[in-house]
Amino acid sequence: MTDHESSSERAVHIVTGGGTGIGAATAAALAAAGGEVVICGRRPDVLDAVAERTGAHPVVVDLQTTHGAADLIEATLARFGRLDGLVLNAGIVRAGTVADLAEAQWKDMVETNLTAPFRLLHNALPHLVESRGAVVGVGSVSAIRASAGTCGYNATKAGFSMLIQSVAIDHGPSGVRANVVCPGWTRTEMADAEMAELAEERRIGVDEAYQLATAAVPLARAADAGEVAALIAWLLSPAASYINAAVIPVDGGHSGVDVGTLAYDQRVSLSSVHR
Repeated sequence: MTDHESSSERAVHIVTGGGTGIGAATAAALAAAGGEVVICGRRPDVLDAVAERTGAHPVVVDLQTTHGAADLIEATLARFGRLDGLVLNAGIVRAGTVADLAEAQWKDMVETNLTAPFRLLHNALPHLVESRGAVVGVGSVSAIRASAGTCGYNATKAGFSMLIQSVAIDHGPSGVRANVVCPGWTRTEMADAEMAELAEERRIGVDEAYQLATAAVPLARAADAGEVAALIAWLLSPAASYINAAVIPVDGGHSGVDVGTLAYDQRVSLSSVHR
């Protein structure tokens, strides 16, 4: 029996940025639910490690190239003959305000966070319409609330969120659902690197940096990548069959905080909210 024949009844999902963090956790969650998972990225070593742990199928591809998206869809269809779900997780952040962000950094974020997802959706949608499939975009709390010093990330994640909602509105009548999850601080390799910078600046440890960054979050901690992955997997499942065009924070209550009342919250010290 061929791979195509043996997997024909299983849902087939693509997860971009599947080698680390939320992408790797999502691959594990979808595989555990019985689906076939294609993970993609530019680093074969990390993809192979996730594939070994989860049974996912790695595809090394650069989605910033004009042909990368088409190559990924073609490879998925060649192996499985169908596509049921697409998780758009890959993204980058380059720090800077509007006054000091370099144009090249702005272009990098637009290309990775916005244009590459557009290309992949453009190539995937005919197949998602055929399967009446689903899309989940991994946005950020920065798409909902502006964070200081990351203007390009804020703008591209907000645009990305609206791109996914546009898919929901335009292709919902064809049976395609599209939703956005917006994580807050989540313990991943990328977040660890940011926390290491904060820790060095404040002369504290990385765990203390996470505590500082989440001091005003009602749940008072960062998320685990698996907690975000669980929501993504649910949104792709039949259990979420009437969820469409939703933008869902996965941030422990971060985006719900009224910053003007922090002075009255005894759990948040003055030192923890001052930069």
